[in-house]
Amino acid sequence: MMLSNCQNVLVALDGSEQAEKAFQEAIAICRTSKAKLFILSVINNAELSTSAYAFAKVFDQEKTKVETEMLKKIYDANKQGVEDVAVIVEVGDPKRFIIHAATEVYPIDLIVIGATGKGTLTRAVVGTTTDYVVNHSKCSVLVVK
Repeated sequence: MMLSNCQNVLVALDGSEQAEKAFQEAIAICRTSKAKLFILSVINNAELSTSAYAFAKVFDQEKTKVETEMLKKIYDANKQGVEDVAVIVEVGDPKRFIIHAATEVYPIDLIVIGATGKGTLTRAVVGTTTDYVVNHSKCSVLVVK
């Protein structure tokens, strides 16, 4: 697939340095191909507290933080010449949601993702989100290091 043919690019963000590099790469691709940029942030419910009260409190803080971050990302993308930007914020398992968003919900033809994310503990236990996305995606995946 030629990157210049992309029409809908999904970038998955988790606050890591590599996700930021993936974001910049996705902007460059969208700018060149005049594609729509979908910015996805998944609040990982496995990392939130188990008590219902604490969950609600932590979730609200996390959601506010993510929404603020997404507004900054839209601004950054617009400033760099990408006008068509959609934001997706979900709660759940990041790797499954990336695949779900890209194959069942949105007409994504390229996923841009960092080679490693933030969660080192979960990575050791479950395997990386990136590995999962590469192996389960129906569209092309660009892994950014």
